[in-house]
Parts: sequence; structure tokens; C-alpha cells
Amino acid sequence: MCAPRSERATAQWLKSKSALGELLEYNFSAMPLMQLYRASDRLLAKKSMIEDKLFSRVQDLFELSSTITLYDLTNTYMEGEAMAKNPKAKRGRSKEKRSDSPLITLGAALDPSGFLKRTEIFEGNVNEASTLPKILEQLQASKNATIIMDAGIASEENLQWLLENNYNYLVVSRERKRSMDKEKAITIQSAGNQNIHLHRQLRSHEEEIKIACWSEQREAKEKGIISTKKTAFESALNNIKEGLQKPRTTKKQGSLNQRIGRLKEKYKTVSGHYHIDLELDESKTIVTELHWKYQPKQESKATDPDVYTLRTTHKDWGDEKIWRTYTMLNDLESVFRSLKYDLGMRPIYHRQEGRCDGHIFITVLAYQAVQVIRRQLKEHGINSSWTSLREILNQQHRITATFKQRNGKTLHIRQSTKQEEELSHIYKTLNITSSPGGLQKVVN
Repeated sequence: MCAPRSERATAQWLKSKSALGELLEYNFSAMPLMQLYRASDRLLAKKSMIEDKLFSRVQDLFELSSTITLYDLTNTYMEGEAMAKNPKAKRGRSKEKRSDSPLITLGAALDPSGFLKRTEIFEGNVNEASTLPKILEQLQASKNATIIMDAGIASEENLQWLLENNYNYLVVSRERKRSMDKEKAITIQSAGNQNIHLHRQLRSHEEEIKIACWSEQREAKEKGIISTKKTAFESALNNIKEGLQKPRTTKKQGSLNQRIGRLKEKYKTVSGHYHIDLELDESKTIVTELHWKYQPKQESKATDPDVYTLRTTHKDWGDEKIWRTYTMLNDLESVFRSLKYDLGMRPIYHRQEGRCDGHIFITVLAYQAVQVIRRQLKEHGINSSWTSLREILNQQHRITATFKQRNGKTLHIRQSTKQEEELSHIYKTLNITSSPGGLQKVVN
């Protein structure tokens, strides 16, 4: 929470820079480094019990409802030779664009307030859709609870499993087709004052309904992205075409097909809407001309940008409630950002599986404590990020003033510096002392 870093750096911080030992009345200077590693091991051994007790306590403190569970995954990368000793360290698609490094995946189930109900650590290349039943079975969530998740996890098998186990769900559809009757849609405003258009579609089957959603502002942004990718894709095709008229350039059909295939993969957002033809010479092996035509597929991102469909079993909910409830999933991204940026979950330098898992679990525990503090502050209008709060809290220090007395003895007076107004407001909000550690006098 205070200074996320490695065990070795933490030990140095505790002994030389931090007043934590004084506040906790513990002598960190005599603590061996291995004790920090063993603390990680002991916490991990009690992971399930700690998570259950911690979330139960949070529910009591803030009267949280357990009827909605948000579920998603993120991954973090590892430095060093981690794959040799950790079977979970796998190469996969990194959300930090670090696919060059082995990854570990964190699955998290949260309540709508952002508190973690349960976490699980998976292999770095795990199939997202396969993780849901394991987490929910561990949660033992109440019957008829609503599970909110994104398209990566909302497979048909998972939705059927949720129905069979008496859960409700609210998910974004995996269907590639996008369609919406904008004339029949209702219009609401988002928290950012953007117009959101919603249209309830016919029921796909008796267990669920579908809501088509569209935002004018986001549509303009998505059109800009598509236009940029189209320009880049066509420019690359034009380079190939011009090369056909130049000496010493590749003109063999097989080689050009491979080159075009790589381009299609690079620009797959738009490449599927192009029809590309190669003209061959009499030998049928050398390409003499290249033609392409842009033919956008109907009901796709190209023709209906930013149209997406929500699926839910809550047939009695209104369209606006369905959309606003689903947007809670956006909060998961801020949770994962906090874990990675504010609390030091990435990168991981450990090699052993248990130590890697322990590193992530300690980060999760730190997040829960931070969330308690931020929740209390938010109730009084203080909405700062943890990084900003930590900078404010770091303004106050414990200092020692030393005086030589007339009798030859030395007087040491140790106390906290005076807090600034912004920090004083936080102390009053949390109802804690503005002079932590009190005044200490030592004569020797």
C-alpha cells in the first residue's frame, strides 16, 4: 500500500526509511529478509479463508449486496527465467503488449462497489471462457445472483451453465452481426452526458432478452479508427501493386499471397471487407497486376460502428437499468489499473510458482485495504486516486531532534511533523489522530 516493491527493497525500506515499525511497535531492523518471503507463503496457504473473512467483514462494514457479481480476467508479465520453475508462466496475449515475456493470469470476481469477492490465479495462456465455473463454485454465490461479464467469457457453454445453476446473467453478445433500428430506440444520457440509444429486440429464446446499444459520440470515434486502418491497409496494398512494375521485387503468386495474408492479419479490423484479385501471366505463377475493392459487410463494425448487443435473463428490467448495470463492468478496468500501477502487481520477478502467486495475493490484499479507505473517503466527497492520496499522506514524517543537556546527557525528542491542511482533512474524515506515534522522549 505505502511503497510497493520487492521483498528485498521492502526490507530495506522498513529498516531505513519507514516509521511503520515504530507505529506497530515492532523492530524491523532485527528482521531477517527470509521472514518476508515466509510471510508470503503463510498468507497464500490461507488464501481462501482470508478472502472469505475479509469480504464478509467488508459486507458488514458497508452493507454491500451480494446479488451482483462482476467477473473478468487480466494478466501480468514476468521478468527473468520464470518459465523454468513456474508451470503457470505461459506466453500468451499480454494486455500490456508484453507478449515477449511469460504471463500469469488473475481472475477476479467483484461486487458492484469494487471489492474483491474471490480471486484465482491461472496460466498465462488460459482460455478466458473456461475459468468462470471454477470461480463461481468457490464463491457459493446466492441463487438468482446476477453475473456480469464481457464477451470473452460469455460463451454459450458458460451461459448455459449459469442457467442450469440458477444464476442470472448480463453480458455483451459475441455475435459478429450488428443491427439496430435506430428509429425505434429510446435515448438516455450517460454519466458523461453522452446520448445512448437503446432498442429492445425480439427474444432469442424464452430465457433471455436482447438490448441493442449505440452511442453517437463513440460511433464518431470508431469511424475515425476504421478510416485510419483503411488508409494504412490500402497504402500497403498500393506498395505491393507498385512493386509489380519494378525490377528485383517479389512477383511470385505464392510469396505475394503470404505477404497479403500478413497484411490482412495486421489490419484484420478492416481487411475482411476487401475483395482482392491477382492477375497472373501465362505461366500462372507470376503476378502482373493487383486489384482491390472495398465492400463493407452489412451489420458489421464497418456499417454499424459502436453498435453492440446486451443479453440478459432479467426480462423484467427496463432497458435503461440493463445498460447502466452492465456499465459497472467498466469499473473492473480501474480495479486492474490500480492493482498494476498503484500497488505494484507488475512485473513479477519471482521464479517459483508459490512466490509468484503470493506476490499477486499480497497485491490483492493491499487493494482491499486501499478500497476500504477510498470508500470511506468517497462518502465525504474525496475521490482521489490511491496514487494521489499516497502523495498527500507522504507529506508527514517522523523526525528526531537531539539536544545536549547541561548535565552532559543527550535528549532525543521524536514526533510527527505538522500535517498540511489537505492531509488534516483526510485524518478528520477517517477519524484518526493527526499526530501518529505521539511524542517520545529519550535521555541517554
